[in-house]
Amino acid sequence: MRTQTTNYVARLFAGDLSAFGGPATDEAMAGHLRAEQMSLVLGYSVGIMLANACNAIVLAIALWPSPDRIAALIWAGAVAGAAIAFGLHSRAVRRITKPQFVSRRAMHRLVRNAFILGAAWGIVPVAFFADASTGGQLVITCLCSGMLAGGALAFATIPIAAIAFTAPIFLGIAICLGRNGDLAFLLIAFLVVAYGSVLLRGVFVNSFSFARRVTRQVEAERTVRQDPLTHLPNRVAFNETLDAALKRLALSGEEFAVLLLDLDRFKEVNDQFGHPAGDEFLVQVAGRLQRCTRAAEHVARIGGDEFALVMANLTRPEDALEIAERLVAAFDEPLRIDGRQIVGATSVGIVLAPRDGDTPLDLMKNADAALYRAKKAGPGTICFFEEVDDRASRDRKALQSDLAGAIARNELFLVFQPFLDLDDHRITGFEALLRWQHPSRGLVPPNEFIPIAEETGLIHEIGEWVIRRACATVALWPEEIRVAVNFSAAQFHNTAILQTIVRAIADARIAPHRLEIEITESMLLSKYGSAASVLNALLELGITVALDDFGTGFSSLTYLRKLPFSRIKIDQSFIRDMLAQPDCAAIVKSVVSLARDLDIGVVAEGVETADQLEYLRQIGCDEVQGYLISRPVAADGVMALLETKRVRMTYAA
Repeated sequence: MRTQTTNYVARLFAGDLSAFGGPATDEAMAGHLRAEQMSLVLGYSVGIMLANACNAIVLAIALWPSPDRIAALIWAGAVAGAAIAFGLHSRAVRRITKPQFVSRRAMHRLVRNAFILGAAWGIVPVAFFADASTGGQLVITCLCSGMLAGGALAFATIPIAAIAFTAPIFLGIAICLGRNGDLAFLLIAFLVVAYGSVLLRGVFVNSFSFARRVTRQVEAERTVRQDPLTHLPNRVAFNETLDAALKRLALSGEEFAVLLLDLDRFKEVNDQFGHPAGDEFLVQVAGRLQRCTRAAEHVARIGGDEFALVMANLTRPEDALEIAERLVAAFDEPLRIDGRQIVGATSVGIVLAPRDGDTPLDLMKNADAALYRAKKAGPGTICFFEEVDDRASRDRKALQSDLAGAIARNELFLVFQPFLDLDDHRITGFEALLRWQHPSRGLVPPNEFIPIAEETGLIHEIGEWVIRRACATVALWPEEIRVAVNFSAAQFHNTAILQTIVRAIADARIAPHRLEIEITESMLLSKYGSAASVLNALLELGITVALDDFGTGFSSLTYLRKLPFSRIKIDQSFIRDMLAQPDCAAIVKSVVSLARDLDIGVVAEGVETADQLEYLRQIGCDEVQGYLISRPVAADGVMALLETKRVRMTYAA
């Protein structure tokens, strides 16, 4: 019972209209409603405070002939001074962007201030009415009535504040009139009660109507500013929050921080369990992240697995770090999805305004740079923006710009690593590997420029160049030699990819079976329908398809059952450890046996020793690839490799 009473009182003094039988709202909606209510009060406050100051001065003048003139003068000075100070403060606050959320504590302060101001006017009839002249009594009556009306107007949307303001004045009038048994004063008391009842009823009617209108408006805006999956604010809402924080920074110097988060294992969840599980993962993550923040702050989902937060009213960088640590700690406990326990993680990049920027573009660019460094350091890392991040970001942008013209400048080239057939002891084909010889940076590793190409869309142009160059090169080799080309996810899900492959084969005048397309499990993202249609189309053209890095994904057997592959490639991590770790050897042997049963060719990657080669030959592996056979060679070295006895000699050794 005590808890219910406490909750009711808390809701009552927080301006919650449900305490008076009005519409019930959740805390987020209540915060928005309080923000609108506070905005209206601040809109009236300058005029109301000016009226208070003028009324206090008028009262002091009216009571000057009375014996209480010194007390009245002191009272008037105190009320007028406080009113002017509060009015100036309200004017300054109004110049700052209207907040989107107001806490219960702020509403408590408003109700308290309303009561103090009402009590100041409630003292007037008690202290000064009896000894005032008839004219002074008339002025007191008019001023108290006017303050009742003004208070009802100022707090027309907040019943508890209106009651807190008017109740002391009503009480003061009641005490004053109770001392005097004159019939005229009793009639005045009746009129005041009737007048006050009408005013308060008007306050309740207006406040309920206002709450419903604001609720409908906020709910309508939520459809535009809310992420439909997680129900968090979306990028539109986040940008508005960021703009508002920058305006407050310019007007009042209020510093803030921006936290940018990226989920480190979301892609793995999609790969392993499919998109429905990925969606549920995001929903649960969103709930955890939101619980880590203050009531006035909201984590926004600004991308697929990217979240962001504007932390307002920052007093010290450690506050931002504390919230970031809570966000990271939110993943300490596994998430439970479809009866499975899934471990998640996030990395966080932090920027401080105005230290790290004073425009949305600069802040987000620097936050992204800090996040990039955090992700490179590993899951669960938190990084503040540093100047080195800016240099790294500029360097990445420069690399992106240079990559856009790399094809035109003939900076890209292919090298080829052979496949060795273990039955015939001969080279059966080559994997085409992309390289970039930068004019000033030298040889840029593929793991640096391929992600940039995928992010910017350059991968389509580069991928087409690779296919055309590989087909043109294999046309110069013997008929029995094939070439394998790696495809990225972006290329594979491009609807024009089939046309690109057909044109490349036709222009090079090679048989389709001489081109092999390699795709990884991770790039399929469990989209069996679209993947199967593309793969079937490739097979109908006569092109072979290989599943690369087999065993590193989470749905290998499912892929083999649902999608048509000609060949699978066992990841080199298993080959490297198979002679030292029995479990790896068992996996490799099982994969080879499974491939044979499914009539699928199998290639072992990363063969570096003769013992590895011999073991793979004994268990019936079809082909091998690795440094033992040959390192990648340039196109002009392929024929020399085919014509020598190096491969047979290596095998014999």
